[in-house]
Amino acid sequence: MTSAPSVTRVLVANRGEIAVRILRACRGLGIETVAVYSDADVDAPHVRLADRAVRLGPEDARQSYLDIDRVIDAARTSGADAVHPGYGFLSENAAFVERCEAAGLTFIGPSAAAMRALGDKARAKELAAKADVPTVPEWDANEVPDDAYPVLVKAAAGGGGRGMRRVDRPEDLAGALESAAREAAAGFGDDTLLVEKLVIGARHVEVQLLADSHDTILFVGDRDCSLQRRHQKVVEEAPAPALPNTLRGAMGECVVRLAREAGYENAGTAEFLVDRDGHFYFLELNARLQVEHPVTEEAFGIDLAQWQLRIARGERLTVRQDELVSRAHSIEVRLYAEDPVTFLPTGGEIAKLRWPERDGIRIDHALAEGARISLAYDPLLAKVIATGATREDARQRLLGALHELVLLGAVTNAALLQHALELPDFVAATHDTATLESNLLTDAALVPEQAWVDAARAAVTHAVGADPIIGAADPFRAIGGWRQAGLRETASQPAPLDLPKIVAVERGDNIWFSARGITYDVPRSSITSSALGAAAADADHAALKAPMPGTVIKTMTAGALVSAGDPVVVLEAMKMENSIIAPFDGRVELVGCAVGDLVAKGTVLAEVVR
Repeated sequence: MTSAPSVTRVLVANRGEIAVRILRACRGLGIETVAVYSDADVDAPHVRLADRAVRLGPEDARQSYLDIDRVIDAARTSGADAVHPGYGFLSENAAFVERCEAAGLTFIGPSAAAMRALGDKARAKELAAKADVPTVPEWDANEVPDDAYPVLVKAAAGGGGRGMRRVDRPEDLAGALESAAREAAAGFGDDTLLVEKLVIGARHVEVQLLADSHDTILFVGDRDCSLQRRHQKVVEEAPAPALPNTLRGAMGECVVRLAREAGYENAGTAEFLVDRDGHFYFLELNARLQVEHPVTEEAFGIDLAQWQLRIARGERLTVRQDELVSRAHSIEVRLYAEDPVTFLPTGGEIAKLRWPERDGIRIDHALAEGARISLAYDPLLAKVIATGATREDARQRLLGALHELVLLGAVTNAALLQHALELPDFVAATHDTATLESNLLTDAALVPEQAWVDAARAAVTHAVGADPIIGAADPFRAIGGWRQAGLRETASQPAPLDLPKIVAVERGDNIWFSARGITYDVPRSSITSSALGAAAADADHAALKAPMPGTVIKTMTAGALVSAGDPVVVLEAMKMENSIIAPFDGRVELVGCAVGDLVAKGTVLAEVVR
């Protein structure tokens, strides 16, 4: 009889909130832990939380978190006997699994064979067909028929929206393939692509899988992840609302068949599209723990991270399929260091951080005041999860929590999250994957009220050591009179307005302040729009500026003719490509950058003239 794998000291080959999540799961089972870190994360919370920590290398993930040799060496030198990959980085790298096994380390996840069979989207769809699981039609990139459009170009080896492009016309396919391949290679080390039919008006529904080494395979409910932007999930919930039980059961049974066909063990997630007629199509199976796993944990009362560890050390699943029923409703939002209008990564340094404290709220994060948000990694900062007896209870709790959030020093997508939760289609559970993209925020929605700005300026001007907070449940003295926590009032005239609670800090010539959970960055003396416009243009001339810090990965040459909308310069930041486009037809007169340059926000990259 084969002895149970050894899982007594786990190295967590990741960073950020998922590293913290796994470290805590290990601690709950009495398992020792080892953290790894790059130079950017030397003081990160996951490093402090672990029993031991090992430096991997520089900030660049390719020389740290993605370097298999360094991760294996860290496991050896720290005495770890198991490795948990989290998600992202090496989590779906079959070669890494094999290297762990060769080094005598237990990999906490599926086998390399199962990962190869399911981790690649193209091969996974072939396996799904064998298991009688319906899939979305796809074509070879060189043989897409004209009547197939719109189509979706996807990276075969990854997810998270990277390497994914919508293409509406045949003439746009070549450019989309080039861009997607470049982004896929940067994000996953594999530029293999596939092209599949874009199902219009569909919902994105996924099914959680658990499989042990004793031939027990379970599906742990479903989740709806339809509110997305740039093919990246923004809001997730469990169970998926407004799905017939027959449909839930059919998808769950498909996942079990697929897992059995692949010889799958441990946790995984099968993703489906569900069209307006109730037909479902398999997309992929993520051979790892998902970002949105907390909503399933909260709704179904199960610790998926701990079950990953228990399955890896040979334990049997102790729950039956008929016991896996939802006991509550849970909704999660992803807080990104990202502009809520342009979706460009923002970076920054956290000057003030306060999380909401409410019943039914869970926050998964690895943030601390003073921490720098690196542009070298994914922009996900935290996940805020609300659970309630009903879907509406959870939604209202989550909105309330987001209104109390304070994170100063970096622009976040908090405004977009609040907006998404209040979309009529989301409230009515009639939303689909196009709902958020069709109802995005505008710059005008992000301009703070002048009274808020005046109050924030007053707060930092008069602060004497106390937290600069203005506002409470009581009426305020406004412009010319205000109240600050810990300080006396400076005027006694009643305010014409009631202000929300405002938290403000001063950084250089600017003031960062939070009102109703949204972060604003304004000059001390005057207010300007929060827009990150890429071009400052007059009628015949446009200076194209970097809307965020990043690395130049492609440019047009001086003298090139361009049409409105053509990408003149392409920047990469947080593993995503962002095109700086020509605002009108014209000629590239000057290119002030070269491929490989690291540029600061506001740098003039090129000029376009008519």
